[in-house]
Amino acid sequence: MNQAISVSSRGSTRATFIAAYSAVTLAQITNALPGALNGTFAVEFQTSGAGLTWIAGMFMMGIVVFELSWGLLGDLFGRKKLLYAGAVISVAGSVLAALATTTELMIAAQAVGGIGAGILFPISLSMIAAITPDHRARAKVIATWAGFLSLGAVISPMLAGLTSQAFTVAGPAGAANAFSGWRVAYYIAAVIAVVVLIVALKAKDSAAAEGRKLDLPGQFTLAFGLIAVLFATVTAVDAGFSSAEVIASYVAGGLLLVAFVVIETRTRQPLIHLSLFKNSAYSITGVVAVTGMFAFLAVCYSTSVAVGGLALAEAWKVGVLFVFIQGPAFAFIPVVGWLIHHVAPRWVLTAGFAFMAVSAYWLSTFSLGTPEAFGGTAWTAFIGPLLLLGIGFALTVGSITAVAINTVPPQHIGMASATTNLLRDLGFALGPVIGSAIAFGVGASVFAAPLAGILAGTGLPADAVAGLSNVPPLGYLSGWDGVIAQFSGQAAAGGAPAQAVDGLVKALASAQPQIQGVAGTSLGQGFQAVYLAAGIAATLSAILTLFISTRSSAPAPEVNAETTEANAEAAVWDWRLRPLQPSRRTP
Repeated sequence: MNQAISVSSRGSTRATFIAAYSAVTLAQITNALPGALNGTFAVEFQTSGAGLTWIAGMFMMGIVVFELSWGLLGDLFGRKKLLYAGAVISVAGSVLAALATTTELMIAAQAVGGIGAGILFPISLSMIAAITPDHRARAKVIATWAGFLSLGAVISPMLAGLTSQAFTVAGPAGAANAFSGWRVAYYIAAVIAVVVLIVALKAKDSAAAEGRKLDLPGQFTLAFGLIAVLFATVTAVDAGFSSAEVIASYVAGGLLLVAFVVIETRTRQPLIHLSLFKNSAYSITGVVAVTGMFAFLAVCYSTSVAVGGLALAEAWKVGVLFVFIQGPAFAFIPVVGWLIHHVAPRWVLTAGFAFMAVSAYWLSTFSLGTPEAFGGTAWTAFIGPLLLLGIGFALTVGSITAVAINTVPPQHIGMASATTNLLRDLGFALGPVIGSAIAFGVGASVFAAPLAGILAGTGLPADAVAGLSNVPPLGYLSGWDGVIAQFSGQAAAGGAPAQAVDGLVKALASAQPQIQGVAGTSLGQGFQAVYLAAGIAATLSAILTLFISTRSSAPAPEVNAETTEANAEAAVWDWRLRPLQPSRRTP
């Protein structure tokens, strides 16, 4: 059914383009900031493994769980209103992040920021597409939009590094910073969001409410099902997979996702047409969208923590490394677009995953967990493999959608593209979540034996050794003072005299360098395991793409035009949107 897009005669076309391009740049800046700052956050907030995972994954969770509804809400109630909402929420999220003093506050800030960005990604694209009815002109507009999105991905790590370097005010020796410069990056993001809001006041509004209906049961079961599963996986980082809370969350999430499938098979206007997955080629594409993007984000997350958190490299160095990751996607936009149109997208996808696999395997050979000043791997050694990762990502992230739309009939292009975007973003969300579970799980296992030996040599009582053996390696690295305080408090509460408690604390403090050294190398082995897992995931993704068959029949000229538009949408750094349905027309 054709759907008429109504575009308001009021407002400026130029302001609409400026607002949309600024909005998508802002959304990508805020999305990419934690990637360059995870290591800094680990030190700044003295966070646990689960806390660090929540900071890394919460932003993407805010995007993924409502991804398929924001575009529809814009169609129903007007895209301009949604852009206002996204900008205001982004201001709130950025300011909260800038002011955060604890892990919990930063997690909340990331959740708010993720919702804001989740609105801005699809709405900014819908607004400019609505005022560009011609397919060829629209493809160029989408490519420009993609360029600004990629620009945000390049700006973000540079902004994180430069503000950390320029605005940090060190505290007294051994104390926390008087002011952490990375906070300025979030204040700058808040200012950009205010500018977007002001410019949007003069933009044109548009909507396409005819025949649209929000699938609330499907949205809620999908959202809460994904949240429950991700919550269980993150909680398992510290509590373990045998925890009753973790098991209950997995069960609840599984039941909700089963309910989602049942609902989607019975509703007339589903969020996702599950019939798409009867097509084996499309199903394979959906699988590699998850596994391939998991591999990419797992490598990014591991690099941020290993270099910034364990090796204690300055934030600007981590920022430079992330430019090598994000830069190729920006620089290669015209190259990827040409390859998608002149080479079978499947082969572009295979090559991209192969590059990512080589990068991850290469990184898994690095010695991690020791600062460079003490003989650890130099931060510059990461440039080569991360550049390969960036090239692989540039080749894969756009071609996934191109392959997906080539495996389904023309009338299903829009839904196939939207569903692929959701699966890709799910892979992004799983990267830090599963990566943390692997890294901190392996790290704790490796750490247990040497820690027991070190503690036994301090002369501490057996019950004290048993209690301290339960502290994870990240606790000793980023929360040493907290460990000492808890240890001494428990000893005093157990009736130990003050003099005896002081002696126990001194005995433990004497072993601090040895314990922290082993903790760092143990976690380093954990992140080596993450790199290896990412390499395996990328390899499997590359192999699976070889089994994808594309449509052999040539589409009609009109479908060719729409496919060109969809391919233009595909050739971007990252998609977090519900693409335009091909059946829509401007009156």
